[in-house]
Amino acid sequence: MTMKYSSKINKIRTFALSLIFIGFIIMYIGLLFKNSPILMMLFMFLGFLSIIASCVVYFMIGMLSTKAVQVVCPSCNKVTKMLGRVDICMYCREPLTLDRKLEGKEFDETYNRKKNKVTEL
Repeated sequence: MTMKYSSKINKIRTFALSLIFIGFIIMYIGLLFKNSPILMMLFMFLGFLSIIASCVVYFMIGMLSTKAVQVVCPSCNKVTKMLGRVDICMYCREPLTLDRKLEGKEFDETYNRKKNKVTEL
């Protein structure tokens, strides 16, 4: 069973979108407590906080995206943005790397962690 990878930018955007939907669901749950205004207000406030958190995450990924390295994917020849040493093409899911030492190796997201740096021999 192979693990399905996706681009880091797309993962963060998906997380932010899910925060919006979670916020709406929490608010709808609050409507079930119409008879208890305090509980209803609490759920509405928690849903509102989730939506605000989503806006913060979207802002942060937007700022991060402007600083991301743009590379041309060798497979689909489209320009994609890369975060870290290894990433996946947003369009064709081709593994990409900026590190010459990692070329030809099997794709693994743990290469981006500091403690898993490849050492020169």
